[in-house]
Amino acid sequence: MEKITLKVAGMSCNHCVNTIQGNVGKLEGVSQVKVDLKEGKVNVEYDASKISLDKIKETIDDQGYDIA
Repeated sequence: MEKITLKVAGMSCNHCVNTIQGNVGKLEGVSQVKVDLKEGKVNVEYDASKISLDKIKETIDDQGYDIA
């Protein structure tokens, strides 16, 4: 399993947390997603043989958030 912490801009409330955790969490190969709203970070644990980091980033971007 790979672990990555992404700096994500534009998150401001629990709706943002639920949106990111819900959409990234349902991707095949993602085992854990934790959003730290205060720090503006998203921690993701995933299986790199099943999903690429680019796909995870694209999913976050598609929800309207910017990855730094």
